[in-house]
Amino acid sequence: MAVELTVNGQRHAVEVDARTTLLDCLRDRLGLTGAHAGCEHGVCGACTVLLDGVAVRSCLMFAVQADGYAITTIEGLAPAPGELSPLQDAFCETHGMQCGYCTPAMILTAHALLASNPSPTREEIVEAISANICRCTGYAQIVEAIALAAERMRGSNRPVTLP
Repeated sequence: MAVELTVNGQRHAVEVDARTTLLDCLRDRLGLTGAHAGCEHGVCGACTVLLDGVAVRSCLMFAVQADGYAITTIEGLAPAPGELSPLQDAFCETHGMQCGYCTPAMILTAHALLASNPSPTREEIVEAISANICRCTGYAQIVEAIALAAERMRGSNRPVTLP
């Protein structure tokens, strides 16, 4: 089947089998390997991408179903080549990752949260990432990273400029 996907702002015409998952299409056909195959049952969240800004499991969706939607992968969050988004930077600064396998999905989930709620409480952050499994960090640094990024994105954490 012919499908036209808009991924990270770029349109891609791709031929796929009707049963090809969005995850497999992104990784195998488009070379975007930031979304990871974990459980392939929608349980772990490692395959999370944004579909029109909403966090979805790309392993549970067929590529043909994504036609007409704006797909954002972790590769599309950086403001420019060699730069990090505020969330990515906060994850690095707070050590919000260890092995890194869940990190792209956590960042995309957090991105969706902060787009709809720029001032989340700790409980709201925990709730938002609760469907993403991380076996390494214990989540404390991930929550800290999201809170720090939210603060910075609101402009609350700017350095004081002296006269």
